[in-house]
Amino acid sequence: MKRIQYHQYGGPEVMRLEEFEPARPGTGEILVRVRAAAANPMDFGIREGRMKQVTGRRFPRAMGYDFAGVVEAVGDGVTRLRVGDEVLGGTPIKAAGAFADVVVARERDVVHKPAGLSFEDAAAVPTVGITALQALVSKGRLRAGHAVFVHSCLGGVGRSAVQIALARQATVAGSCRDSAADEARALGVEPVVGFDFDPAPLARRFDIVLVAAGPLPLKSARALLKPGGRIVSVLPTPANLARSVLPGPLHVVIARPVTEDIETVARAAGEGTLRQPIARTVPLSQAVPALTELEQGGANARGKLIITPG
Repeated sequence: MKRIQYHQYGGPEVMRLEEFEPARPGTGEILVRVRAAAANPMDFGIREGRMKQVTGRRFPRAMGYDFAGVVEAVGDGVTRLRVGDEVLGGTPIKAAGAFADVVVARERDVVHKPAGLSFEDAAAVPTVGITALQALVSKGRLRAGHAVFVHSCLGGVGRSAVQIALARQATVAGSCRDSAADEARALGVEPVVGFDFDPAPLARRFDIVLVAAGPLPLKSARALLKPGGRIVSVLPTPANLARSVLPGPLHVVIARPVTEDIETVARAAGEGTLRQPIARTVPLSQAVPALTELEQGGANARGKLIITPG
């Protein structure tokens, strides 16, 4: 079996495609034959050591979190999934390992893949979908009829948030690059503004302001809010975390794998109301250079990088 792993924290040059011996699934775990895995920005940050206080210093460490595939074996205590089930989900941050032929995951982090959903489309949604869902519903308290502003509405989390909000009968405005405004409108965002927009014309119009990527000045976010509205950021910077514990509208979401939320995301993907564009699909044998290219030119990427067997 092969997987992408690294023997020290660092840049893209530390990634290697190497043979490994898969662990047997333990209690509450499953072994999945990976049919597709998806890259996320966090893959690179974790490999660089930005979360080493969580991931530790034991090497080699594997890469990749989001995947879809077929269950090959189950450990003790697994009751919801069986050998042969088609599934989607993710791995714990400390374990990783989705960029591989097979991966061990916790049953609670994995759900059945909708029958009509391709493995590639299934792998593209877990992290960004769960983050958007928890940001809007758990932290933002989204309700039908709410007005939502999504900063960076065409990124992975932002695009997911737009689709989730619209499916729940909210209205959505948002920001993106000027050259992508038509794409945002086609997704259902209106009005669409550039990243350096003046908040005055949109003042006090929104129940939720979601900062899905990149910086949005807190002053600008506050100006957009209706009285009693909420600002939700997916950026757990020290400054944001400090402000979020003080009285005020700012809340920070650190997405956590909740089985019911993964099922909600999977169901929406199966129904076609939650999808991520796929920019490129490569076999595992070509994944290291593709990941390197994505990392070095990520701002220009339009959609997900998907890694398949081979």
